[in-house]
Amino acid sequence: MNAESSSLSHDLSLGARGRCPHCGKGRLFAKWLKVAEKCDVCGEEFHHHRADDFPAYVVILLVGHIVVPLALEIERIFTPAMWVHMVTIMPFTVALCLLLLQPVKGAIVALQWRMGMHGFKQSYLRRTGLQDE
Repeated sequence: MNAESSSLSHDLSLGARGRCPHCGKGRLFAKWLKVAEKCDVCGEEFHHHRADDFPAYVVILLVGHIVVPLALEIERIFTPAMWVHMVTIMPFTVALCLLLLQPVKGAIVALQWRMGMHGFKQSYLRRTGLQDE
């Protein structure tokens, strides 16, 4: 699918699933959170992405909006001891953070790719036909 016919949500979905936003077939990640240097199928380069700490901030925001209301509701309904929260809510929070981190990072890298941010500018110009050659 080329850049003109793919939607933003499609590209973000590919990134969240760890797929190359350009071809949709290659792997975006070389390891759990290490973005691959380039796509192993189409050769699109990813080494210049700048996701930095933004995925962690997004995950904290999402998890906070899920866990805090859940913990408050559990407290309101059951009024459990603090140790019950510690053995239920804490592991749930950690697991949710770990599960969301890679998909969020993939979506952010795909967003950078789609928008032509940072080192993706040349790829963006080439995909959109705006590059004068």
